[in-house]
Amino acid sequence: MTKRRTITDGRPDVVHKRRRTGRRFCRLTTLTRVARFAGRTRQLSKLAMTENNSAIDRSKRIVKLKLDVIFKRVFGDEKNMDIITAFVSDLLDLPRESVKAVYIENVEIAPEFFGRKYSRLDLKLKVDDRIVNVEIQVNYEPAFKERTLYYWSKLYGGDLREGEEYDKLAQTICINIINFNLFECEEFHSHFQALEKNRHELLTDKFAIHFFELKKVGEVRTNSRKEQWMTLVKAETEGDLMELEQTTTVPEIGKTIVVLRRLSADEKIQQEAWYREKQLHDEANAINGSWREGREEGLAEGIAQGIVQGEETGGLKKLAHLVRKGRLSLTEAAEDASMTVEEFQKFMEQNP
Repeated sequence: MTKRRTITDGRPDVVHKRRRTGRRFCRLTTLTRVARFAGRTRQLSKLAMTENNSAIDRSKRIVKLKLDVIFKRVFGDEKNMDIITAFVSDLLDLPRESVKAVYIENVEIAPEFFGRKYSRLDLKLKVDDRIVNVEIQVNYEPAFKERTLYYWSKLYGGDLREGEEYDKLAQTICINIINFNLFECEEFHSHFQALEKNRHELLTDKFAIHFFELKKVGEVRTNSRKEQWMTLVKAETEGDLMELEQTTTVPEIGKTIVVLRRLSADEKIQQEAWYREKQLHDEANAINGSWREGREEGLAEGIAQGIVQGEETGGLKKLAHLVRKGRLSLTEAAEDASMTVEEFQKFMEQNP
């Protein structure tokens, strides 16, 4: 005869109930352990990511996107067409879906580019029926506004073929990304159009020039797509990229960061960026040196001229004093001063 387990109340159904309860308890215990293990795994994973991020040298220099040669390698590469489309759309406030096609008209960087002084590298795009020209300018140039207007006119008129009607001229847009302050305002973005002065009536939508002043980016936080793109353009270290990577709302900015890191790891590209940066630095020194030299020459010339004028004025005052004392006639004084009588008399009236 099989012995039954001892139970307090002697009822078999209680035994089965306890067995079921025990099995359920075991299952619950197992699930709890699995959940705890998964939680610890996630914590360890986050900790590893944090350690990896902290291990990265945030001060590590990257190839700068604001260098025209690097900018063109990123936005002039047809493989990055999704990045290019997003960039142009966001800067010009064009709906993404409205941009049907983007064509890069000057892809190559000519080898002789690095040997020319004061050379500029721009990116010319055909965005649907628009001509869009993007230029990066690191150093300040005198008459930069006038140069931009002239360049816009060349692009606008150069698109018209012989025999075509003027209404065939395309909307032409110049985008200038500049590393210096050009306007007395807080906003980093300035958009110029041809408007009637009083009524602000638009003359034509075919004229547009944009300026993005990098030094003003971040002074007034807007977190707009424009600001995020310009923050990327002005980035100089790995830390700048990491910070933007965590906060950006533009997926294509994340893709651009990947491209920029790849270029930064390429020794040939690093050398190219270094040479271009040195070239721009030398140009800036040459321009500033010429300005200082001209200023010093002008100052010296002004001092000398002031001395001469001072001596002349002092001599004229002495002549006027002699006339007032009656020791010299007005005619004689005017003759000594190589002036007409009327001119000398006017001088005396102005210098009583």
